[in-house]
Amino acid sequence: MNSMERDPTRDTAFALVSGVLDRRRPLDQTLDQLSGIEARDKAAAHRIAASVLRHLGSIDAVLEAHLTKAPPAKVRHILRIGAAQALFLGAPAHAAVSTAVALAHGQGMGKFAGLVNALLRRVTEAGTAALAALDQPRLDTPSWLWASWGKAARAIAVAQQFEAPLDVSMMPGAVPPEGAMLLPGGSARLPAGTDVTALPGFADAALWVQDAAAAMPVRLFGDVRGRRVLDLCAAPGGKTMQLAAAGALVTALDRDGRRLDRLRANCVRMGMAVDVVTADALTWRPERRFEAILLDAPCSATGTIRRHPEIRHLRRPGDIADCAAMQDRLLDAAHAMLAPGGTLIYAVCSLQDEEGFGRVAAACARLALQRLALTAEDIPWLPEAVTPMGDLRTHPGMWAERGGMDGFFAARLVKAGSAA
Repeated sequence: MNSMERDPTRDTAFALVSGVLDRRRPLDQTLDQLSGIEARDKAAAHRIAASVLRHLGSIDAVLEAHLTKAPPAKVRHILRIGAAQALFLGAPAHAAVSTAVALAHGQGMGKFAGLVNALLRRVTEAGTAALAALDQPRLDTPSWLWASWGKAARAIAVAQQFEAPLDVSMMPGAVPPEGAMLLPGGSARLPAGTDVTALPGFADAALWVQDAAAAMPVRLFGDVRGRRVLDLCAAPGGKTMQLAAAGALVTALDRDGRRLDRLRANCVRMGMAVDVVTADALTWRPERRFEAILLDAPCSATGTIRRHPEIRHLRRPGDIADCAAMQDRLLDAAHAMLAPGGTLIYAVCSLQDEEGFGRVAAACARLALQRLALTAEDIPWLPEAVTPMGDLRTHPGMWAERGGMDGFFAARLVKAGSAA
């Protein structure tokens, strides 16, 4: 490649890395704001940027061994992109170097092109051997997150080194996609990068995307056929469809109209009748209280780092307290909308105890709620996910031999009083 020739893939990857690390924007949000880029280039750029963010600590350790002083932020990002391609994405050495040099020119950093060329040549000459002596899971995980995960930290961090596979939930009686691994809980698993829209079952209204761990909270209700169930914070709708497929009479509520459009489209594709409400769960109230409510609350999402590697770079310790405060308000609202004797499933895709067990303990202390403890019989395919308190706790290190799973917490709560 000519050093002055612009490369839309690397330009986009640079915009994504810079968006996350310099402006603290999620990858998908930054990508959505970029226009005039071919879908193929966007996909390739996302893969490069995600690799940088997934392995950032290790990449920086390799680069630091060859740096005598700190380069400008733009140059550091260019070096990271080149190193990620060479060390983790299998790019030929000459391609990783030449595209990085071209990127330096394109980003107005031409005077550093010689540095980029020389340093990345050293990195590519050493190859992946430079990674062998590094504790990559530890380097790639912020210290505060590692400490918060306790004994499971290493298993979690190791699992987060890899891109997540594609899991789908299926309609009752549907045949799993060809080549899929059927998981013990009933989900079907396909390799990372699989295009779900290309699967025959997608067009045939037989399946939808949902991580195996994300499918577990709904199952804690038991039989929901004919029951009125409120799905709070429902978008984009995986659990909504799961409830509808199980025969529930579902009301799906979310305040984000754009995300609800996606939920509606999915329900139409699946031929599911769902009452969709655009409203704020903190203020909206139904005419009649529900006998079952699912609250999959907004959270830090640290359980989904395999899918969204930028999360570990966007979150700060103070964010957890902010999330917990919102979760308390949503639990109060859910309690107000739940009929006496009704069941509330509280769930978060977070690995932080403050957002899981801590919120349930606080809710039970201040509201007319009590935990209906889970047992191994509730989740016979993953009994180790049942905590001593009777809650559900999954993490990415579970099912490592099958490709892991997202981190989820869920508790089953019952409101005091007799059902009407």
